[in-house]
Amino acid sequence: MCGIVGVISKEFNVAPLIVSMLKKLEYRGYDSAGVALVQPGKVVVKKDRGVIDDIRERYNLTKMEGKVGLGHTRWATHGAPSHKNAHPHQDCRGEIAVVHNGIIENYVELKRELVIRGHLFKSETDTEVIPHLIEEKLAEGLDLKEAVKETVKKLKGSFAIAVVSSKFPHKIVAAKKGSPLVVGVSEEALFIASDIPAFLQQTNKVIFISEEEIVTLTGNKVEIETFNGQKVKRTIQTINWTYEMAQKSGYPHFMLKEIEEQPLAIKETLRSTNGELMEIVEEIVKNEGNLYFVASGTSYHATLAGKYIFAKVAGIPFETMQSSEFTEAIVPTLSPKSLVFAVSQSGETADTKVSLKKAKERGAKTIALTNVLGSSITRIADEVCYTYAGPEIGVAATKTFTSQITLLTYLALKSAEVLGLEVEEKFRKLKKLPQYLSKTLTTSNLAQRIAKEIKSHGDVYFIGRGVGYPVALEGALKLKEISYIHAEGTGAGEYKHGPLALISENTPVVAVVTPGPSQTKMVGNIEEVKARGAKVISIAPEGNKKIEEMSNFTFKINREVDEFLSPAPYIVPLQYLAYYTAVLRGLNPDKPRNLAKSVTVE
Repeated sequence: MCGIVGVISKEFNVAPLIVSMLKKLEYRGYDSAGVALVQPGKVVVKKDRGVIDDIRERYNLTKMEGKVGLGHTRWATHGAPSHKNAHPHQDCRGEIAVVHNGIIENYVELKRELVIRGHLFKSETDTEVIPHLIEEKLAEGLDLKEAVKETVKKLKGSFAIAVVSSKFPHKIVAAKKGSPLVVGVSEEALFIASDIPAFLQQTNKVIFISEEEIVTLTGNKVEIETFNGQKVKRTIQTINWTYEMAQKSGYPHFMLKEIEEQPLAIKETLRSTNGELMEIVEEIVKNEGNLYFVASGTSYHATLAGKYIFAKVAGIPFETMQSSEFTEAIVPTLSPKSLVFAVSQSGETADTKVSLKKAKERGAKTIALTNVLGSSITRIADEVCYTYAGPEIGVAATKTFTSQITLLTYLALKSAEVLGLEVEEKFRKLKKLPQYLSKTLTTSNLAQRIAKEIKSHGDVYFIGRGVGYPVALEGALKLKEISYIHAEGTGAGEYKHGPLALISENTPVVAVVTPGPSQTKMVGNIEEVKARGAKVISIAPEGNKKIEEMSNFTFKINREVDEFLSPAPYIVPLQYLAYYTAVLRGLNPDKPRNLAKSVTVE
């Protein structure tokens, strides 16, 4: 997972803009960074290990001259973070510079062949084979586009690359296979990037690049063709995000801003539900085979909540599977009667994309749910539905999670309606979900108090039943990924089957007590951990005196929130808890170590 950018302009030096764009992609990686500028007769590269701000000051990046350039912010996959492994990478003569997001699976064989032919390598990365391969093709007399085209045919794996050369000083050539790539168009410049926020301040006019396509930027001209040389015409689309939506707006961190944007994100997502989604509802209802949700990470937890909601309100059985396991456990059983519903915040999650492709190969019907217009899974799936959470910059997903659950809930209710079930009152309550989320924002103060209690603990355990179970899983994930405290989410009914052995005096246990029939059993589970000396932090409907008496702290949720609506409002206190715990531990919640926003490699 890395971020790549490129700018070509006739009017101004692009280095300051490249640095600014990289800052906006830091969520994709931040262990090293670099810039390449095309200057008369040469390509100048400055790069190093560290965060972008430090490298900018160390090398005066914004003072570099050139009207054509590339940038890269890295999350290491091949080779440790270091000066030599930072991008951009160059050829033997320093005439070519390449930035790359993805993994070249056959780089060892390619590198061995290149070394035999006399090429000198300076890094441990898989990426460095690319400029050397392009170097050879240029030496054969090909122009830059054709050299890139011939090179990518030799690469196995996933990649989005951008290339510049001193021999072609007014051109950027980029290519995509399995990793995100988008072009931005303005009157002053053309842009290439891994994600829209990189250039959103300059333009909201975009062109999405599809699988196995090469794009050439020259002056104000954008040309696209397939790896096989077929010309492609693609219209410019307008993105309805604003630059301000992708900024902190006075918040200390994006994560806190995005937690508190959730009422608006849900409101926008609900507003988007219209007749177009009926095709998806009909596919779900009429399906005569097996139905599957497939997703990873936080999106997997959203689909797990969706599984419960579909079962409870519509009587429709979905099986939920992590994308990384789906191809092994489920794909061999798929048929044209199967329906596979993939959920991905970015639409670029590698495992999820592979799952969709394999499902289509087996003839299954496919649906995608994502927050990003034009992302890869939208071009794979038969049907697409979108959340409208706006850009999410913090690595830890918050508003995209609740927006995903909201849209899945809407689809479940519409499915129930088509099946003739009475859901009018449930729809009325669904429309009030933004209000319920707004009220949960008042749990911020209590979350700060509890964070002081748990910040020094080495372990925190989360338990839940029914729709509370995926909330417990997501709460544990949030805490572990940004505070680095070991956190484990478990179905409360499983506690007597092993996890109860881990509970001792003052062990923090977070109990997610959602509305519905599971409340009574959750009381018993809380009594079990309380008897072992646990410090109980509960989330429960307001007015549940029994839970409050048993708990050291209780987050009280509006009693109007029904069981089927509970996952979204019940996760908010746990998002706050994770955020404030990380901050109290001196950590940056927007940039958790070893993680990146979009997992674009398997």
